[in-house]
Amino acid sequence: MRFRGAGHKLEQSLGDETVLARTIGQAIASGMRVVVVTTAALEPSVKRMVAAREVVLVPELNARGQPNPLGMGFSIAAGVSATGDADGWLIVPGDMPMLRASSMVAVAQALEQYPVAYAQYRGQRGHPVGFSAELYSELVGLQGDEGARRLVARYPAQAVDLDDPGVLLDVDTDEDLARVRAHAASQPTGAS
Repeated sequence: MRFRGAGHKLEQSLGDETVLARTIGQAIASGMRVVVVTTAALEPSVKRMVAAREVVLVPELNARGQPNPLGMGFSIAAGVSATGDADGWLIVPGDMPMLRASSMVAVAQALEQYPVAYAQYRGQRGHPVGFSAELYSELVGLQGDEGARRLVARYPAQAVDLDDPGVLLDVDTDEDLARVRAHAASQPTGAS
């Protein structure tokens, strides 16, 4: 069952910050350029964390006022299109606040040798997933909810084994939020 709590899942509190703020904070701590693809509803929160030029807006509703079915693929394409000069891209969902900055860096480093790299914890595939610049034209053409799964399947993808359970912890349900909060409470302050 999807998240049903009050408000947007990315605006849920996680200690003294939100799920999204914690995720963006870890991305910023990686030292890499951070570009956030978001909707207008979350834009004010995002702009408090990153420069306006690093925010890419995607429509939340279609022309009929219904939820936009563009999906994860469209969001990836929008972010990649806005940063065409990059050496590669890491896909970091905003609902993964326990993902460590060091894990992001490790996956990015793997892109120096592989066209696709992804984080893995105890044999389970997680995020981030990274793509080298050679896949630009395919990434900007993505659509739908599948995201970049077909690219991961089609190109040599390197697993990056990490001692970071945060690569698997996202917030899709109320139970996920409770699990992430418990994990956050058990971590030392500033763990990255």
